[in-house]
Amino acid sequence: ATLVGLAIAPLCGGVAAEYWSWRGLHLALGIWGLLQMLLIHIFLPETAHPNTRGVDKMGCSTRMVVWVNPFSSLGLLRSPNIMAVTLANGFALVSDFVLLIPLAYTIGVRYSITSDALIGACFLPNGLGNFIGAPIAGYLSDMVVRRQKDKRNGVWVPEDRLRATYVGGLILVPLSLVVAGLTTTYIDGPVGLAINLVCLFTNGLGVDLVLTPIGAYNVDIMHSRSAEVMAATTAFRSLLLAPVSGLIIPSIETIGVAATNGIAALLALVGYFLLWLTIRYGDRMRAYVDVGYSSAPNN
Repeated sequence: ATLVGLAIAPLCGGVAAEYWSWRGLHLALGIWGLLQMLLIHIFLPETAHPNTRGVDKMGCSTRMVVWVNPFSSLGLLRSPNIMAVTLANGFALVSDFVLLIPLAYTIGVRYSITSDALIGACFLPNGLGNFIGAPIAGYLSDMVVRRQKDKRNGVWVPEDRLRATYVGGLILVPLSLVVAGLTTTYIDGPVGLAINLVCLFTNGLGVDLVLTPIGAYNVDIMHSRSAEVMAATTAFRSLLLAPVSGLIIPSIETIGVAATNGIAALLALVGYFLLWLTIRYGDRMRAYVDVGYSSAPNN
């Protein structure tokens, strides 16, 4: 459901902006959010049933304030393994941003697409790639883990899961960036637009083939702190992508679409190199800094 929403949201936004008002769309989203809260309140009652788990028998605490450090999870980034795959995760997602953020200024201007609805429709191939890529990536990563475990006579190595990123990280993501950049620069008309749409689909597929195994790997090696590792990696990735988002359009205006996409493709390859290092030397990297990794018995 999440992936379907991401896929159709740009189209819905474009149609609303073209035929209604983008302000009206935001108002509608706000009203829908309030309606969702009401539906949750009505149809999802409180699940903490009294007298079932003994919580209600505990005495009331006299402490008025409980101090919580929201940044403690970031300490997990001391792990070379987690930092390496988080950087690879971010570099792969840069490709999505490079293709999608300036879409109205690249594909829209190059192929004379002035309708907001049509610009929104151009996002659909990328969302479709994400939608198809997510289950494929999950199946591939599980299959690779099982096969490698059988080859080692039952010995589990968590880095085996990252082998499923090969096609996406080394081929689909960088190739889609380079082809899209060159096509936008040199190929006119419907042919150029069609190639760009194929590249958007390929990139969406490739990015999920990278991100899904990485997310599963983080949970594998930090099973007892899975929520924390996801929070830490997402926070760091957001810090990485925030300045990148602001640099994309100035870069296109300065050095062009092809060069900007080429830089993003190089970053994607650097990300895959980090994944390869983790696959190759993951056990040594885990031994270098121990942040409480999971083992085969407790995973």
